Amino acid sequence: MNTLPTVLVRPGEADRILAGHPWIYHGSILRVTHTPADGDLVQVKDHRQRLLGVGCFNSKSKIHVRVLAPDRIELDLAFFEQRIRESLAVRQKHLPDATSFRVVNAESDFLSGVIVDKYEDVLVLQISSLGMDLRKDLIISALEKIFNPRAILERSEAASRKFEGLAESSGILRGELTGPINVRLNGLKFETDPVAGHKTGLYLDQQANYQAVARFAPGAHVLDCFSFLGGFGLHAAHAGAASVHLLDQSAEAVAASQRNAAANGLAEKCSFETTNVFDWLKAQTRTEANEKLVPKFDLIILDPPSFTRNRASVPDALRGYKEIHLRALKLLRPRGILATFCCSHHVDAELFQDSLLSAAFDAHKILRRVATYSQGLDHPVIPMIPETEYLKGFAFELVR
Repeated sequence: MNTLPTVLVRPGEADRILAGHPWIYHGSILRVTHTPADGDLVQVKDHRQRLLGVGCFNSKSKIHVRVLAPDRIELDLAFFEQRIRESLAVRQKHLPDATSFRVVNAESDFLSGVIVDKYEDVLVLQISSLGMDLRKDLIISALEKIFNPRAILERSEAASRKFEGLAESSGILRGELTGPINVRLNGLKFETDPVAGHKTGLYLDQQANYQAVARFAPGAHVLDCFSFLGGFGLHAAHAGAASVHLLDQSAEAVAASQRNAAANGLAEKCSFETTNVFDWLKAQTRTEANEKLVPKFDLIILDPPSFTRNRASVPDALRGYKEIHLRALKLLRPRGILATFCCSHHVDAELFQDSLLSAAFDAHKILRRVATYSQGLDHPVIPMIPETEYLKGFAFELVR
C-alpha cells in the first residue's frame, strides 16, 4: 500500500476512536498532511503519531473522516465482499428463518454510509457518504457475487447526502424489476414497492416486534395507529384478534394494507381508515359535558414516524408523543395493552417513557410495564456508537 495522507487528531480524541466510534469531525482534527482529495482513503493518527485506523476523507462534510478499519486496508472488491459476508453471517445467526432483512446497517456493520436491505431476491442499496459513493461499483459487484439477486436498486435519497456534496440518486442498478414484490415476514405476505415506496420499501426493523406485540392480540379489539402497510395490525389479526382497525394518513398505504389483509386471508377481521391519526384520536376522545367516554380497545399500537430530526425539535416531539399517549389511554379498556414506539435517535428511551407516564398522570391512569422493545437484530446496536440505537418501545398494561 502506498503511503496514505495522514489526519492527526487533537489530544483527547483518540480514545473515542479506539473504542469504535468511526466519525471524526472537523473540529477534532489537529492537522492534515499531504492534503487528500475528497473521497480518498487516509490514515488517522493521534497527536503522538500512533495509528488509530484508516477511513475515507471528505472536506465538504462535518464528518471529515469515516473510519473503516483499525489497520491499513485496501478498499477493493475483496474488502467489500468480506465486510458484507461478515454482516450477512450476523443475520444468519440471529435471524435464521428470515428471508427479508437488513444486510448492512452502515456504522453498525463498520461500513459507514452504506445500507443494504434484502427483500426476498431483491436488494436495495442506500449510500450516504462520498467515500462509499465513489466505490459504488465495487459494492454492487460484491452484492452480485454474494447474493446473485434478481435486481439491485438504489434509493440514495437521504437528506444527509447534501452534506456530503452528493445529489440524490435512485433507480435500478442491476437486473429488472417491475411493480411491487411480495415480502414474507414471520410467515405473512406483505406487498411492497422498493422502487417507489417509503424509504427502501418496508420497516424491517420492526420484524421481531410485530410478533412480540401480537402475543397480546388473541381475542382483543385492536387499534393500529400509523399502520403503514399493516405490519402490526395484520400480525395481530393473524394471532387471533377479534377485530383490528388500522389508521394511516396515506391513502396508498391504506390501500396496500387492505391488499395485504386480503392476501393473508385476514380481511374479514380488519377495517381500514385513511385519516390524520392525531385528528382521529381527538375526535374519538371528545366528549360533551357530563358525557362519559367508553373505551373501545383492548390493544392499541402507536408506531408513528419520527417526530424530530434534530435536538432542537425534541421538546415539540415530546409534546406530540404525550398527546397521542393521552388520547390512546382514554380509549384503552382496563387491563388493556398500549404498545408504543419511537424511532428518533434524539429521543432516548427514558424521555420517551416519561412522555407516556406524564400522559398517564394527566389521565389519572396507573400503568404496569409488561414489555420493552428495540430494533431488530438486523439493525445492530453498537453501544460505543450511540447513533446506531434509535428504535425503542414499550408495552404497558392499564391497571386502572
